[in-house]
Order: sequence, then C-alpha cells, then structure tokens
Amino acid sequence: MSGTETLLEVSDLKKHFPIRGGVLGRTVGYVYAVDGVSFKIGKGETMGLVGESGCGKTTVGRCILRLIEPTAGEIRFEGLDITKIDDKQMAKFRPKMQIVFQDPYASLNPRMTIKDIVGEPMLVNGIARGVELRRRVLELLLTVGLAEDHMNRFPHEFSGGQRQRIGVARALSLNPEFVVLDEPTSSLDVSVQAQTLNMLQELQKKLGLTYLFISHNLSVIKHMSDRIAVMYLGKIVEIASKAELFRSQLHPYTQALFAAIPIPDPEISRERIVLGGDVPSPVNPPSGCRFHPRCPKMIPICKEEEPQLIEIGKDHYVACHLAS
Repeated sequence: MSGTETLLEVSDLKKHFPIRGGVLGRTVGYVYAVDGVSFKIGKGETMGLVGESGCGKTTVGRCILRLIEPTAGEIRFEGLDITKIDDKQMAKFRPKMQIVFQDPYASLNPRMTIKDIVGEPMLVNGIARGVELRRRVLELLLTVGLAEDHMNRFPHEFSGGQRQRIGVARALSLNPEFVVLDEPTSSLDVSVQAQTLNMLQELQKKLGLTYLFISHNLSVIKHMSDRIAVMYLGKIVEIASKAELFRSQLHPYTQALFAAIPIPDPEISRERIVLGGDVPSPVNPPSGCRFHPRCPKMIPICKEEEPQLIEIGKDHYVACHLAS
C-alpha cells in the first residue's frame, strides 16, 4: 500500500459477543468473534478479506460501519476515530460509508418498490425528493445496468443478479467513498457472478470508490483485490499484495487455503494440504497461536505464545513463529 493515501485504518479491533445464561441472564462467557484485527486501506484500493465461514469477516465489516458497536480498538476514517464520536456525529459519516449485503433476497424490503428502496437513503438524508429524487433513482438504476421500467416493480419480480444490482444502486445513492462488499456474489450463479464483479470494478474506476471485499472464494478475491488479508478465528494471519500472496504464502493456514483452489486442467495435480481436526470454538479459542491445533508445522512455542503480525517482506505481513 506504500505511496497510497490511507482512507481507512483499523487498529486492534475487537468484538466480543456476551453469552448470557441462568435465571438472571448474567454474562457467563464471550464469543471472541473479532479479537485484535489491524489493517489499512488506501484510497481507491480494494482490500480482500478472506477466510473460512465463521472466522469473523462479516463482523469486521459491520464493526467498521458501526452497524454493530466494537468492543475495543480504533477505526480511523480520513484520520478521525469514528469509535469515539456520538450517533449524531456518526450520522454525518454514514453517507461516506455504505455496504452491499450478502443476501440479495433478504436485504430488500419486499413491500417497497425499487424506486422507494433506492431513493429512501436520499429522502432520509434530505438530499432529494419529488421529481429530483425520481431522476436520481433512474440515473442510479441505469448506472448498474437496470432500466426505467424497473422502478415501480417489487423485489420478487427480479432475479438474484438483478436484486444485487439494486443493492449496489442503493449503496451508491449517497455518493459514498468507501463500500463494504459482504460476499456480494456468493448466492449468485457463476455467469451472473462474473457480470456483477465486472460491474463493481467499472463503478470503482468511474466513481473513485474504495472497497473492502469480503469473501471465502480465493478466485473471486484474486479477480477483485489489490491486497489480501487472510483471517482465521478472529485474527488476521497474513496480509500482502495480491501478486505477492499468490506467489508466496508464508502462513500454514494460507498455504492450506491456496492448496484447495481448484485447477481447471485435469492433467495438472496439486498437493493438497489436509488440515486435521475441526475449527476451534470462538467461545474458547486455543492459547498461543489459534491455528496450532490444526497446523501441520506446529512447534512447542506455538502452544504458548501468540505470534504478532510482523512485516517479513515489503508490505508482506505474517503472524507465524516459523516465519519470524
């Protein structure tokens, strides 16, 4: 990311969800969903966040937007720590930071027309109403590849790909600078996935957007991202540029993820890395390195001491005792 002006900086972000039990509903434990995540995103950049389901990727994205409140840490947007500001001040920042949700079926209100869904953010924020609102909604729908006659239809009349385009139009309605894309193609057919990804890239170039692209699919991450952060059980274990990470994976978990990428040529074989055991519970994460119970290269220090995310090469960070 060297040479790029930083738009977003996340430092030691934590989100611990309380577990309540007993007659009085006392807190009996915590789910350590995100437990000390740090990274930076430059203006106009796409940061890919990849990892297994349940590793905390979506929670990171929602904490950044303060859709859920972080337990601890700093989130600096354009230099201002937005975890320290009140709801009234945060309301001024919300237009700059938007999200496209994973499920295009659940994220749209089935009782609202597309005109109302896309126009609602502008109406609430006092940006446009009446004829001007309709004009802006139409402009947004055309931008994402929909037509004027779609404005008065309801979400159930659209395919999954079209619904996701509506979600993108809604996210763009307030002219944001930063957009969290939370697995925006995971529920779409492969052919529709490609169209949606290409549309997102075109919009990024046209509007100067910055993305945090969350996915479990490394092939999609490769297509979209400039840099990639790999996450495991609430921690980031490796960060590097796309080219560097696809050339050289230093963390054993990253190596296992990359070894699982399908190769389209049946004549080419790749050595698979089979991880033993199950993913530990975020309620009671392992001591030391969280990956050590499944790591084929584990050494004694891995059980006792948590590795820190350190720079091994230029802009290549890894949290592993073997790499340090």
